[in-house]
Amino acid sequence: MTAEDPEPTFLTTREVAELLRVKERKVYDLASSGGIPCRRVTGKLLFPRAEIEAWLAGHGGGAARRQSVPANIAAGSHDPLLDWAIRESGSGLATFFDGSLDGLKRLQMGEAALAGLHVYEPERHDWNVAHVNEALGGAPVVLVEWARRQQGLLLSSSLDGQVSSVAGLAGRRVVRRQPSAGAGLLLDHLMAEAGISAREVDFLAEVARTETEAAASVASGQAEAAPGLQAMARQFGLAFLPTVEERFDLAVDRHAWFEPPFQRLLAFCRSSTFTAKAAELGGYDLSGHGRVVWNAP
Repeated sequence: MTAEDPEPTFLTTREVAELLRVKERKVYDLASSGGIPCRRVTGKLLFPRAEIEAWLAGHGGGAARRQSVPANIAAGSHDPLLDWAIRESGSGLATFFDGSLDGLKRLQMGEAALAGLHVYEPERHDWNVAHVNEALGGAPVVLVEWARRQQGLLLSSSLDGQVSSVAGLAGRRVVRRQPSAGAGLLLDHLMAEAGISAREVDFLAEVARTETEAAASVASGQAEAAPGLQAMARQFGLAFLPTVEERFDLAVDRHAWFEPPFQRLLAFCRSSTFTAKAAELGGYDLSGHGRVVWNAP
């Protein structure tokens, strides 16, 4: 590019598609949903080069971000359906599930392509949005709904019918989740609402770091109860006390969205195999699957 041939101020749809390595149809979809900076001039879409470059780089006053494609890792909270879909789709994504808040931190640092989240926000009676906005506002991240899930208490057979509310955990052996886990944060909130303190519960010293570990702890008799999903109660043959229907979202780095690993996962999630697995696991509502919940400005 010479001084006589400066870079154009605006890009065409084709040029943006080449830049993002997607089909032009995807660029039109992003433009119509407000997901990418654009202008409509005499019926034609044009994309301001400076805004597109800022959109890709994640500039805009938010958290500092890496400008390259992040690591092909799905972090955050463990979800059995997501874990299964990542493997079955052949996506190539690795997993590092260590809680919702840990996932946000890894996404912020560019150490993950996406993070699963289910953080209850009682002030807003909502899930995840305020935490994502605070940690990643202005960064190139989109928050999409994965599923609605039935959250509750996994109970041993000895407690089946004996515990009818969170208050019934007083004096019981309960396995905790790690401090960064959405399930643990929710249990703390529900216990406060029920008027019982942590001192009244016989919490095990060891924490369960995934949904599977929580259910296995109860199934083995190590604990009498654990916060967990209806899907895990069904899988491990445990009694289940529902508490809330929660929204599990995926916070996805926009750089990673268009890369083959996440695209393979998205394609698989449109299959009948995926919906059949959700029904088999139980406790999942996929009616909002894929809905954009929040988009960085």
